Amino acid sequence: MKRLKFKRRRLGITDYRKRLALLLSNKPRLVVRKTLRNIIAQIVEYEPEGDKVLFTIEMKHLRDIGWKGGANIPAAYLIGYLAGKKALEMGIKEAVLDIGRHRATRGAKVFAVLKGAVDAGLNIPHSEEILPSEERIKGEHIASYAKIAKKPHFEEYKKRGLKPEKIVEHFEEILKKVKGG
Repeated sequence: MKRLKFKRRRLGITDYRKRLALLLSNKPRLVVRKTLRNIIAQIVEYEPEGDKVLFTIEMKHLRDIGWKGGANIPAAYLIGYLAGKKALEMGIKEAVLDIGRHRATRGAKVFAVLKGAVDAGLNIPHSEEILPSEERIKGEHIASYAKIAKKPHFEEYKKRGLKPEKIVEHFEEILKKVKGG
């Protein structure tokens, strides 16, 4: 009799080898997922009955603070910083990064979340080479592109009242709010 593999394995949704390696660390996982309009960071603990999500930080939390930009690298860093700060408040001092089954390149949004959490004080094993540069975290690449863009690429920013050339200043302002309150 042929035995079927788990449905999540058959569909390629879960890589059980990778998941087992994360679970064997016995540390909570910083789970980072992204969509086109959202970046989600969660601290998740393993339990035999099923994983337990301790908390979730996403774009709506940034919007509540006053973020007017999109779901970009500066936003990912701020979400990571908020997640790291919340984890420390809950007594979680270390975690492992879980980016799921997708591969990410150096400097990607998921690694901006990681950098934010590490800068907040959470201990997460990583290599410095994968983290985005300070210029990208602050949004300097967005501001410089906005100055030369001929088409209306930043309509969403303008609807929210943010000039894309001013994203660096806006990032600094929101980061002060996140750190201070």
